[in-house]
Amino acid sequence: MANQLLNLPASSGPLLEVRKLRVAFPTARDGLARAVDGISFTLEPRQILGLVGESGCGKSATALALLGLHPPSTRLSGEVYFAGMSLLDLQESRWRSIRGRGIGMIFQEPAACLNPIYGLGWQVAEAVRLHQGLGRRSAWSTTLELLRVVQFADQERVARQYPHEVSGGMQQRVMIALELAGRPRLLLADEPTTALDVTVQAEILALLRRLRDQLDMALLLITHDLDVVAQMADTVAVMYAGQIVEQGPTQQILQRPLHPYTAGLLACRPRLGQTGRLRSIEGAVPPATSLPSGCRFRERCAFRSDHCFQEPLLQEREPGHWVACWHWDSQQPTMA
Repeated sequence: MANQLLNLPASSGPLLEVRKLRVAFPTARDGLARAVDGISFTLEPRQILGLVGESGCGKSATALALLGLHPPSTRLSGEVYFAGMSLLDLQESRWRSIRGRGIGMIFQEPAACLNPIYGLGWQVAEAVRLHQGLGRRSAWSTTLELLRVVQFADQERVARQYPHEVSGGMQQRVMIALELAGRPRLLLADEPTTALDVTVQAEILALLRRLRDQLDMALLLITHDLDVVAQMADTVAVMYAGQIVEQGPTQQILQRPLHPYTAGLLACRPRLGQTGRLRSIEGAVPPATSLPSGCRFRERCAFRSDHCFQEPLLQEREPGHWVACWHWDSQQPTMA
């Protein structure tokens, strides 16, 4: 399957470059909700970047900004470049040529994205016709090929089924096939294994990795699950309250976290043979309408000090390993 991106300038740099991206939503009573507050990262061709954090940290808001899917009232600033093209200034007509064909997205709930009154094959074929300009017969043949690519053995039968007739894992594979219809160079996967059992989750993750290799795509994997990141990602960026607080090679961060929040997330993972209550990080992510000054993790951190009333900068503390914390070199405690 050819992987061509139409009408994009040639670029020798990163596939995706995000610089100081801010996403804010006006509210009627509480002022601006600053969902994303000045994050920067890059994504190279064929790279898998894991974007990690609790609900409310700004992960999905980041992904929607990369596709221009926020409502018109949203306040966006910063810079986003995809294959050298600036995205934040695009007109809606130009966005339509990027979505699906340049950047695809798998959403959290496939059942909510698939139309219940149309067959699965019809929905994939419509995307094929839209993105590739094929006639009905050729689009149907391509649809069956895409269903084969996402590992359906009986493509004809699946293509004629409706969303309610297949499992959640099968719905997710159909959504992946639908996104592949545009031959994207970058795939955004927003919690692609939510609500799937462990076996199906492993199958979906293995499929995404195989497709990355076969189709030469980059992947931005949004998740709260560090075990998923350990299996999939080359690099990881940990988000908290709209900011990236730690970033670097996956194994380096998982083996030696330098931010107390990352260490807390790791301590909360269930372990084989574990008994009793799971550990947790006390407190909650602050609301985006009333973010604290200084370090935003301060009130939940065992290391808080007077320094933490000043905002720490994201700095490279080890080769390739960036962290925003005044106490990055302290021994990480066990979070209660």
